[in-house]
Amino acid sequence: MIRMQLSKRLQAVADMVTPGSRVADIGCDHAYTAAYLLSNKISPYVVAMDINRGPLERAARNVEKFGVKDKVSIRLSDGLKMLDTGEVDTILIAGMGGRLMLKILNDRMDIVASARELVLQPQSEIHLVREALNNLGYAIIKENMIKEDGKYYAILKVKCNVADIDINDYRLVRPEHFYFGRRLLEERNPVMLEYLQENMKKYQKIYDSLAAKTSERAAGRLDEVAEMLGLIRTALNYYEGEEG
Repeated sequence: MIRMQLSKRLQAVADMVTPGSRVADIGCDHAYTAAYLLSNKISPYVVAMDINRGPLERAARNVEKFGVKDKVSIRLSDGLKMLDTGEVDTILIAGMGGRLMLKILNDRMDIVASARELVLQPQSEIHLVREALNNLGYAIIKENMIKEDGKYYAILKVKCNVADIDINDYRLVRPEHFYFGRRLLEERNPVMLEYLQENMKKYQKIYDSLAAKTSERAAGRLDEVAEMLGLIRTALNYYEGEEG
């Protein structure tokens, strides 16, 4: 069997999967994550799904190349539509926008509710993803943030059935929790600190530029930027031992 190495981003995603879980990889692309999970015996079975035939053809070649094709079900599917209730323990979605990710989950909540966990890596609007999960009563039990090729990526591990945990330990109750992640802030994730410091400089520069303008549009935007600066300052307080 050929051994494989994932990108830093995909490695962080794969590391979130609970060992022994059957996994559905939604938007699997080349199925590198599926092949990694199987070849390293993290998962006994993976459903690799994509809405386009091209990626699935490449996925089929890759799972054969890495010697795991007998443990993979490759399916043409719009989101979760071709997945059966209770078929997997983990639903993994990485590398797509937050709104699309939420649409995929909302379209088949029966499938989502039957899983034990979600592993999600939104490319954008992650605060909307955290808010939706929080409203569903799910618990973001773990988060990680990595930087690769100059870009920041947050990865969420979400517990769907919260009967055996104290949900208050995981509820998102403050604005900075939604934007930057309660787990990342409370654990003082070093990559998140770098992200916050970088964004503080960026938004301060935008604020200074807008403050020099007199248009009504600039004034409205100034309020938005000031609000974000406030959120960033609050988030940075966690690294000084001050929550909020």
